[in-house]
Amino acid sequence: MSTDHRRLDLSSTPTPTPGKDGCADGCRTPATDATPKPDPQRRTVLTRRVRLLVAATITYNVIEAIVAITAGSIASSTALIGFGLDSVIEVASATAVAWQFSGADPEARERTAQKVIAVSFFALAAYVAVESVRSLLGAEPADHSTVGIVLAAASLLVMPFLSAAQRRAGRELGSASAVADSKQTLLCTYLSGVLLVGLLLNSLFGWSWADPIVALVIAAVAIKEGREAWRGNHCC
Repeated sequence: MSTDHRRLDLSSTPTPTPGKDGCADGCRTPATDATPKPDPQRRTVLTRRVRLLVAATITYNVIEAIVAITAGSIASSTALIGFGLDSVIEVASATAVAWQFSGADPEARERTAQKVIAVSFFALAAYVAVESVRSLLGAEPADHSTVGIVLAAASLLVMPFLSAAQRRAGRELGSASAVADSKQTLLCTYLSGVLLVGLLLNSLFGWSWADPIVALVIAAVAIKEGREAWRGNHCC
């Protein structure tokens, strides 16, 4: 008796195709052949570039943290103080990537760096959420802060360029931790925008509730990014 009808025709089985982001299954697992790996010389250039971008991010965030916390304390602004502490968390995230790329084999430190970045996202989300709820429940209203407005505007201009440059280098290297850290920097851009709007509305109209409402949305985004970094899903 012929058994040909029991054979499976595997040739017609559909295979996942990479999406626009270079991932074969919806940004869960990187497509191994979607983007060719850089040659050793190019990898050295990209690794050096990531180190420089991370160093620039750390330097800027340290200055940002000092200025924001000082200005926030003077103006009794929980938003400014929270923004400064967010900068401290971003320094921890960038330091994790700097540690990863300081070794001879950055890929061996990839997962540890990702988990540090994930914890940074969770810590940021927790602080922003708590401070937002406190503000909504009637915490002490903040005074006008010219320094805070200038700082938020400056960060809104600087951070997108740092984030985009690191993201491009990280994607070409295939480094999920570098991409995750670039998203942390991009999140700082959103927080800068929220802070700027909040400070301006508070200064011009006395609307102290605008900042914490939008900040809660940012906290939700931070939780999502933290979960993806923890699972190692930052492939795009």
